[in-house]
Amino acid sequence: MRYDERPIDPTPIHTADLPPTPIRDRNIPATAWVEAPESLLALGDDLPDQPVADYKRRIGPWLLWRAGPAKGGDARYWAAHAERLDEPVTLRLFPDGTAAGAGPSGERHTRFRSWKEDLRDT
Repeated sequence: MRYDERPIDPTPIHTADLPPTPIRDRNIPATAWVEAPESLLALGDDLPDQPVADYKRRIGPWLLWRAGPAKGGDARYWAAHAERLDEPVTLRLFPDGTAAGAGPSGERHTRFRSWKEDLRDT
């Protein structure tokens, strides 16, 4: 099922219960995550239509969320180490496919793939 067709599951969920792999049958909004930091809850506030972030997956110890569409629109990814939620990193995706953000290594990224690799390797 496409990400934008999955039903929203508002059931409260704790960090330890966030799945390690992508969820294909529903979306978990940031508002359902009991330990959600304010930086995640406000992730889409300056984007068109102010989207609420949805959980995507774990990359090692990193929790990955996205506010906005996967392609063709303004979006922002947010990731934080599960044990350091107050130290997130973000990547902005623009409608033209370009990106901008820093990874946990401090390196600046212009591609989503290299940002995810930084999460994996840090």
